[in-house]
Amino acid sequence: MYKIYINDRPLTLCSPLEMAQAGTPADGHLLARYPGKPKFILNYVDLLEKGSPQVDEVTLFHTDLDQLWRDFCDHYLILEAGGGLVRNFANQWLLIHRKGYWDLPKGKLDPGETPALAAVREVQEETGLHELTLGAPLPNTYHTYRDDKDRRVLKHTHWFLMDTPETTLVPQTEEDIEQAVWMSAKQFFSEPRKVYPNIKFLLEYALQQKD
Repeated sequence: MYKIYINDRPLTLCSPLEMAQAGTPADGHLLARYPGKPKFILNYVDLLEKGSPQVDEVTLFHTDLDQLWRDFCDHYLILEAGGGLVRNFANQWLLIHRKGYWDLPKGKLDPGETPALAAVREVQEETGLHELTLGAPLPNTYHTYRDDKDRRVLKHTHWFLMDTPETTLVPQTEEDIEQAVWMSAKQFFSEPRKVYPNIKFLLEYALQQKD
């Protein structure tokens, strides 16, 4: 199963079994069987890009999920990125505030760089931390956007849990990071916050895991 956020709304690609296991869809959730024609996918991509008050989510299913994924990716430039969810010894999370949203440090891979190395480097550059212990991988996330040439881009971010003994944070202002703060999970979820849905999913996932 793949979940891609398009204009902050999820497009799920899955097998018929995964679709059946998900149960009855809610209002505003469209389901469609993929007929094997790549242009069919664009109908739903366009729908999510433009936005519709009647559609909150789309699921496409196909017996050959690998083929569905390949056909979807053929419509995009693929950008690989790495990012980190960092904890300090007080079990607080490191969050950054950028362009009005709460986010996690992340960035694209340099040539020849692995996702793990990119994740550590991006955390160091964006927050000023240096002593980082790389932990377990977290679920990958996918979201799309249009670049400055109006091309569709699919950003595939590899996430890793990290730990640090450090507490001093220095936000990378040249990357439009306004704040870098430590925040407990309870504090973060205690009030509504403007956060991208894939980041919210990642934080909720981490909260449910046992060390």
